[in-house]
Amino acid sequence: MNSPFFAAFARVPDLLAAHLLLAASALALGLVISLPLAIWSARRPLVARVALGFASLVQTIPSLALLALFYPLLLSLSTLIGGGIPALGFLPSLLALTLYALLPILRNGVTGLIGLDPAVIEAADGVGMTAWQKLRLVEAPLVAPVLMAGIRTAAVWTIGAATLSTTVGQPSLGDMIFAGLQTQNWALVLAGCLSAAALALAVDALLGVIEHGIAVRKRRRAWIAGGVLALGVIAALAPMWPRAGAETVVVGAKGFSEQYILARLIGHQLEKAGYRVDYREGLGSVVAFNATAGGDVDAYVDYSGTIWTNEMKRNDVPPRAAIVAGVGAWAKQQHGIHLLGSLGFENSYAFAMRSADAERRGVTSIADLTAIAPRLKLATDIEFLERPEWAAVRKAYDLRFASAQPYQPTFMYRALASGTADVIPAFSSDGRIAADKLTVLADPKGAIPGYDAILLLAPRRAADARFAAALRPLIGKVPVEAMREANYMVDRDTNKASPEEAARWLERKLGL
Repeated sequence: MNSPFFAAFARVPDLLAAHLLLAASALALGLVISLPLAIWSARRPLVARVALGFASLVQTIPSLALLALFYPLLLSLSTLIGGGIPALGFLPSLLALTLYALLPILRNGVTGLIGLDPAVIEAADGVGMTAWQKLRLVEAPLVAPVLMAGIRTAAVWTIGAATLSTTVGQPSLGDMIFAGLQTQNWALVLAGCLSAAALALAVDALLGVIEHGIAVRKRRRAWIAGGVLALGVIAALAPMWPRAGAETVVVGAKGFSEQYILARLIGHQLEKAGYRVDYREGLGSVVAFNATAGGDVDAYVDYSGTIWTNEMKRNDVPPRAAIVAGVGAWAKQQHGIHLLGSLGFENSYAFAMRSADAERRGVTSIADLTAIAPRLKLATDIEFLERPEWAAVRKAYDLRFASAQPYQPTFMYRALASGTADVIPAFSSDGRIAADKLTVLADPKGAIPGYDAILLLAPRRAADARFAAALRPLIGKVPVEAMREANYMVDRDTNKASPEEAARWLERKLGL
């Protein structure tokens, strides 16, 4: 029972409930919009062209991009009306997935209505049926099988696309897939993929029974399948039913191993204090910060340099302590976020090369790259090429690489090891630097700011003495050597530990 597969599948029920709630809500909202629009479009060709054109256009936008686009839109709208609109989590995911559900339902509905035999419509008119009677008694039963085919397609699409909602802070089965890809935990990836696929197949099968029952006019079969589907949804949502007992808090994490470990470290401290903990993992830097400011996340670890450059738009590089102090004051004043303190280590960007390659080329600092960069390939994490730090480094050293390719952090290291890349912006607290025998290049011009790991609390937790007291033992407690070792436990190729196991090891190491 200690198999990684059992451990991975143990996470499925809670995430399945959130995933199903999101997908079912999006499909239901899609139906509410599509069905009347299909009827209107079937009677007005101009409306049909506009509606189907818009729905088709939505399908050309990658689902991940559509999810991301709703974040700034809702954030701006919330700011405009003075707050109250959640820009993260369920709402942006619901809106994006609803748009994806429109096309198959709308197109099949319009096609079915337009394709009806004119003689049937004339017969209905001949017996004096009203428009409502004609729709309810003639058109709807004849179009239902075609419409159900569109609903089945929309359901499968919606369930599949819902895995991407992880990136905007909405729990889903995608949490397992993204975390597994980053930590190379294939049991977690497989559990997430199989669960999402099983859910899509089960829903499609039940909708198929309903479709067949309507087509052969066996309504009892359709009602039974519909009842089974409804009961399945209710049962799957059981983990989300209200529970008495401990208060639930949310711990956030970005999308790499160290963040998963630190989130568990924070979560364990809060559990010992009597809280029930949920995790929001795989968040981008901007999403994590704004989720905390908005109260969707109660606590998470960020890095002082990230907020200094990304959020505060600062391009000067004062000492590390000054950056931490500046970030704390700014976050409190501008967003109400409370800086509890630094954990005790720094995780800075550190340009690195394979040691043998660096020695052969005579490279010891970033300045040495200037002359040879046009012959080298750069691999980065997904965010780096769009971050101010890259702009500052490129300007300070006049770097022009032959190519620059973003990867998930784990694959960035693999690209360097395989020779696909020659240089990477590694993370200074990463155990793979030593394990992969990498040479870290000096930054003589000080272009890269300090990146102290700092623990941030949501505004509503700033005055929560019990919450802060539970986490205060972590402040100044984590040395970089221990963090590197814990990170490598998760990132190494063999005998891998889960973030949960690495966090437990780190607790013992720190005497917690």
